[in-house]
Amino acid sequence: MKTYRKLEAMFAKHGFDDFKLIEPGKIVIAQWVRMKCAFGCSSYGRNACCPPNVPSVPECREFFGEYRAAAIFHFEKKAKKPEERRPWAARINGSLLKLEREVFLSGYPKAFLLFMDSCHLCGDCALVRAECKQAKSARPAPEALAVDVFSTARQCGYPIEVLPDYSRAMNRYAFLLIE
Repeated sequence: MKTYRKLEAMFAKHGFDDFKLIEPGKIVIAQWVRMKCAFGCSSYGRNACCPPNVPSVPECREFFGEYRAAAIFHFEKKAKKPEERRPWAARINGSLLKLEREVFLSGYPKAFLLFMDSCHLCGDCALVRAECKQAKSARPAPEALAVDVFSTARQCGYPIEVLPDYSRAMNRYAFLLIE
């Protein structure tokens, strides 16, 4: 993969230093992830950027296949309570949106961000994409586009595991598809 010094400098400028530039072919797309969304996630059908309001798994595979470069960003947080996660994720997702915009304006028109958590830009989600109040800023989480974050993070050398409780730090990941 060619070097992207300009991108790396932008990432650092925005405070993102734990990332890897990867080939999008390393991003694992899997049907089981969509099934976990449908049967186990409280955001399913309650978020304009989550299933069933996103492309099908085959369409997601095709989408990722249109890119030649991507970045995976790693974030670690220990939260004593689950409700601590949302404000933290919202702050990081906001910063990532600014980075995506800068990458886009610097000559990468295909730049597209996948949030590190479900889109919670609005306190009251419109529930369907066509009625989204922040359509320019709303983005799906990797899992919404069937990304197997566990397999992808591991093959990139990052830590990730299912946590039985909140006594341990969680590892979260965002992706920026570049070109």
